[in-house]
Amino acid sequence: MPSIAELNIYPIKSCAGIRLNTAVLTDTGLSAGGVYDREWMLVDQQGLFLTQREYPLMATIRPELGNGHLLVHAANMTALQLPLQLPTEQSGDAPVQVTIWEESFLALDAGDEAAAWFSQVLGIACRLVRSSVHTQRFANQKWTGNKHVPTRFSDGYPILLTGTASLDDLNERLQQQGRDALPMNRFRPNVVLDEMEAYEEDYAECFEIGADIQLRPVKPCPRCPMPSIDQLTGKIGPDPLDILQTYRANPLVDGGITFGMNIILDSGTGHTLRLGDEVNMQIAF
Repeated sequence: MPSIAELNIYPIKSCAGIRLNTAVLTDTGLSAGGVYDREWMLVDQQGLFLTQREYPLMATIRPELGNGHLLVHAANMTALQLPLQLPTEQSGDAPVQVTIWEESFLALDAGDEAAAWFSQVLGIACRLVRSSVHTQRFANQKWTGNKHVPTRFSDGYPILLTGTASLDDLNERLQQQGRDALPMNRFRPNVVLDEMEAYEEDYAECFEIGADIQLRPVKPCPRCPMPSIDQLTGKIGPDPLDILQTYRANPLVDGGITFGMNIILDSGTGHTLRLGDEVNMQIAF
């Protein structure tokens, strides 16, 4: 039976993740210690989101769970402390408009200190924003079966799930070409399952954990060049997409090269996932 091999959250979109032993399920994805997956995001002066695709150094910005705050580390910088408590309506901080892809919505600006810190790290003028009650985003209902599924700053869906066997298969193909194997963090999943066949997650109808949790795969995840970025150094290396495209072009997403499945939560809000949890995978026939 499959079981949970990894749990990860990425508090700041496109920055380093935090590996967890346990994570709480919410409608918008995983959370831990009062911090939510993709709760914060960096934007340029026009409010457009920033990612490793353009700024690979973002991979080296490392968040850490603190007591009542998120601590953020970067080389040659004093750690930045971000309070978890949201400002009150009386604080006078009006929400600002930001954009992911073609979608614009409201978010809270995290202030000048955070903006100056991230701008110095990346060498560009940018600001940090945070999701709040003002941030009304939903996954594409074409894929969720018309279910309204809220998201924060993910590219589109609350949870990304992959399998260890799928990466093993890719790495075997890379090594046959004389290339180095890649770690799973190149694909930035939230949940990693072991004890499955390679790409078996593609064919799952649902994943059940215990009596109360049901996760539903809704869309194969098309990949961009981000897996070519070393998540420890921020350096760009060989892109595995040239290997993946030989066998992972998916007609469900117009021939996009897919790795992993986008997941929504059908039941289990507030319940906890743990490393080693057994997963009952129902195959779609």
